[in-house]
Amino acid sequence: MKHFMPFLMVLALIGCQDVEPPTDFTGYETTYELVSGSIHDVKGIITFKERIDGFTTVVISLSGTSGEAKHPVHLHLGNLTTPQADVAALLNPVVAKTGKSETTLASLADETRVAYADLTALRACVKIHLSDTGPERDIILAGGNIGQSYVEEISTGKQTLAPCKGK
Repeated sequence: MKHFMPFLMVLALIGCQDVEPPTDFTGYETTYELVSGSIHDVKGIITFKERIDGFTTVVISLSGTSGEAKHPVHLHLGNLTTPQADVAALLNPVVAKTGKSETTLASLADETRVAYADLTALRACVKIHLSDTGPERDIILAGGNIGQSYVEEISTGKQTLAPCKGK
């Protein structure tokens, strides 16, 4: 029994140690500002988080949204000023009630595989629309340049938001 008691104490100590929970992420992430794109006072951030599986989790957090709407999110090629920019990927919509959206992105609309390093180097922008259809589709609640477009924005100053390509 003498030898058994220290064994139990060691087991108890091992069981009480802080253990880091497993994570899906590498620890690399990049955050960009999203600015208001219309008379609606909506702004926020978009964060790209590198996943250990090679994909990217895209997290959008907006302030100034409310209600039951779901605002479409487009990743466009080019920068915010590029007129009729092609959609590179559709992201999950922002839920107006929470101002949040989360998408795991593995490929672009043309099925080209895209990794974290590719996204953070892409000449692109993100636009959050008021609606998917009708005249409200052309209202951009918020947007921001990402990757190479963000680097270009820093060197040239503030950008304006161009309308998106029609369906």
